[in-house]
Amino acid sequence: YSMVVLGTDSPLAYISYALSAYTLTVWCLQIPAIVKFFVKFRNNNKYMKRWRSDPRLRVNVSLYGSCLFNTVYAAFLVLLAIYYKSIWHFSVAGYYTCLSVMRVFLLRHTRRNKPGKKMRVELSKYRICGWILLFLNLFLTVMVFLMVYQGKSFKHSEIVSIGLAFHSFTVLGFAIKNIIRYRKYNSPAFSAKCIISLTSACVSMLTLTSTLISSFGDGRNTPFYTSMLGMMGGAVSLLILSMAIYMIIRSSRRIKKLPSEQPQEIKQ
Repeated sequence: YSMVVLGTDSPLAYISYALSAYTLTVWCLQIPAIVKFFVKFRNNNKYMKRWRSDPRLRVNVSLYGSCLFNTVYAAFLVLLAIYYKSIWHFSVAGYYTCLSVMRVFLLRHTRRNKPGKKMRVELSKYRICGWILLFLNLFLTVMVFLMVYQGKSFKHSEIVSIGLAFHSFTVLGFAIKNIIRYRKYNSPAFSAKCIISLTSACVSMLTLTSTLISSFGDGRNTPFYTSMLGMMGGAVSLLILSMAIYMIIRSSRRIKKLPSEQPQEIKQ
């Protein structure tokens, strides 16, 4: 009230500063107790114990949430594309549809099987995800072309842009962490899930670049905008293309080295 209504020069403003300093001090002093409480909760709660000890549960929950978001958002973008007759919305919808298809494809396996138990099946799904990534890269190429040559972008207010930047860097950090974290399970399905997350995080960095330049820079259709989007888009597209080719070649080689399995398992 003192800051918004009375202004910063009123006597109440100085009282507000004092109260704010007191509140901040109290919170800082309570940080060790808060950390101790959450550590105790994590170690003693049965649901948290299961969450930490069961990697398949974590992967399935992540896939379910991502599938739901990607499917709903892709359907919404298709409706926009039909209504506006927009190639831009069609390309973005195609990108999210590819993400959804790969995650549903993996989820059908991970919710029924433990990691690494049916290696031939997992490698086959890993290879198919690589092929879908190649198809996804086509939609991404169209998106980059429209962003560079037609000035398509995602423009938001400065506060929202800062929030998106925090989200994008956080998602990228978790994606890299999970790639390292899930390597020990020797599961191609888990690895494919992590690569999909990394792909999504890289595209988020691309859209973040467009958003920040549009919100804080000189705007679209400038040499700086086109050069930055072109270089960033080319780098992201090349990275996704490299991951897709790597997934296809690596899985094909490993499948050839595997001993023949039972017909029933191959059928599954």
